[in-house]
Amino acid sequence: MNFGGWILLLYALPTAKSSHRVNLWRRLKKFGALSLKTSAYLLPHSPTHLERFQWLAQQIRDSGGEATLITVSEIENMSTEAIIALFNEARGADYDEVIAAITQLLKQRRKGDRFAAELERLRARFSEIREIDFFNSPRAHDAETLLRRAESEGSLTKNAAPRLRARDFRARTWLTRPRPEIDRVGSAWLIRHFIDPEAKFVFGKRPRKVPAAIPFDMLDVEFTHHGDDCTYETLLKRFGIEDKRALIIGEMIHDADLEDDKFHRNDCVGLEQVFKGWAKLGLSDDEILAKGFECFDALHASLRKT
Repeated sequence: MNFGGWILLLYALPTAKSSHRVNLWRRLKKFGALSLKTSAYLLPHSPTHLERFQWLAQQIRDSGGEATLITVSEIENMSTEAIIALFNEARGADYDEVIAAITQLLKQRRKGDRFAAELERLRARFSEIREIDFFNSPRAHDAETLLRRAESEGSLTKNAAPRLRARDFRARTWLTRPRPEIDRVGSAWLIRHFIDPEAKFVFGKRPRKVPAAIPFDMLDVEFTHHGDDCTYETLLKRFGIEDKRALIIGEMIHDADLEDDKFHRNDCVGLEQVFKGWAKLGLSDDEILAKGFECFDALHASLRKT
């Protein structure tokens, strides 16, 4: 959404109005409002959000309480980036609940109507969260990927997608999400070494803004998670890469990224934590990618005798 400042709702309800307080909290949660203090909630400024807060303010006054709406461009001692991070953290927690439920559903391997009904419920919940995910929380991609995996569980075959020729993908620009972690870094390394030796990599959240680039490990793109495969495995299969060491690395990345212990490998779990640590240290996306390439080069070399 286009950022145009904030709307702040300040309110007070009589102590005896506990049921009104619970109902108000539920509505605020449904609207995706961020709690700054006990009785202060924040939303990005938009006509829809202003109307919702005005309606809530009237409900509060009708219940014998007090309510004030304030439109501000900034909040003292809190940068815009810090507030956006709090919104993303809140939505990330919502997505984590969906991810945990889907993971449990897949482990139970329930089939038939019960499986379909539960999956539909989780799909609806995901859609609700997306509606209030104002700043595109990174966890949305993980939840969407897992949803697709559940939807296609058991329905995809190894040769479902056509095989591609690496020579048709030379000297291209490839796009993936910022703050790359193990699947994105591993996929970029695979592209550079086995598909496009002259590949250039850029980072962004919306492929349509870089139409000339080939997106990977993003929502609604060709090279991403499909069925039980992480993006690295999708690239392996689509380009027919049969290098034994690259295949072993794919098993490691799969288990580290999807955490389903499919291949019983924990070799890359530590490497995943290193990537996260580099991001926390403030390294740029390009720096993380460069250091990650060195790690995968060394890992590939260490498997020479495997």
